[in-house]
Amino acid sequence: MDLNALRLFVDIVDAGNLSAAARKLKMTRANVSYRLKALEEELGVQLLRRTTRHVEPTPVGAGLYEHGRNILGEVAAANALISNMGKSLQGHVRLSVPTGLGHTLLSPLLVQFKQRYPDITLDVVFDNRVHNLVSEDVDVALRIISTPPDSVIATEIGAVDWVICASPAYLANHPVPQALADLQGQAIVCASPVGQKLKVAGTRPGSEAQETREQVVLEPTLSSDNFGFLKEAVVAGLGIGITPIYAIGEELASGGLVQLLPDYRISVFGSRLYMLTMPNRYQTLATRYLLNFLKTELQAVWPRLHR
Repeated sequence: MDLNALRLFVDIVDAGNLSAAARKLKMTRANVSYRLKALEEELGVQLLRRTTRHVEPTPVGAGLYEHGRNILGEVAAANALISNMGKSLQGHVRLSVPTGLGHTLLSPLLVQFKQRYPDITLDVVFDNRVHNLVSEDVDVALRIISTPPDSVIATEIGAVDWVICASPAYLANHPVPQALADLQGQAIVCASPVGQKLKVAGTRPGSEAQETREQVVLEPTLSSDNFGFLKEAVVAGLGIGITPIYAIGEELASGGLVQLLPDYRISVFGSRLYMLTMPNRYQTLATRYLLNFLKTELQAVWPRLHR
């Protein structure tokens, strides 16, 4: 069996449909379909069931996929071993990071990684979407979510604490909220979920150690997916901010911002930071080194980023 044909088949299954595979492979959909048909005719079996939206392996195709994935992984490992003998670590890694976390914490870490491994090519995308890692051709993604998708391998870094805060100047001219519902009617500065209302949930201790849970729906007067910009707006007194604590720790410590409703534990977009990778994608040495580096460095600093 031709190794290139096997690789094509594995890529199609990973992508989920012929169009996505064609985009990843930089081929036409017709060419992908032709080469798949040629492989099936060579083997004399149907490997995939096709619909207008996706492809699904037949029992024979599922078995070939598992063997093919292992074979391609071993070939890639062998090539990496040969190419890196006597050389510094090389490779290419496409990494997707959240905008706020990327600018405040990850940027210096990625600079350190690049200084340590100068021959590894990094392609860093700042993006908050929980997108399809295959269609975006992403090797590693860091995301703040509550529950990772079933389709990925998720490595938990730690919990994310959200803080409601405002500047002293804003609080001097507006009532200080005493409960979550008091945020309604206030100027709110926060990122907004795409196509949805901003729902902010909070829990706080109640009587007899029973927690009470509240939720409020808000309409931000200023929104962006850039937490650096949002922080500047809150510091300038434009409204009450809802932001992860790692983005405003220095301002809270210096008094530039004041935490509001401190007895609440706030939940907005997600409660934990995860590293996400595809289960079916072979991890190059460069990818493995980046994963280990980020996990070690982030877990070392993460406890300091909480209340």
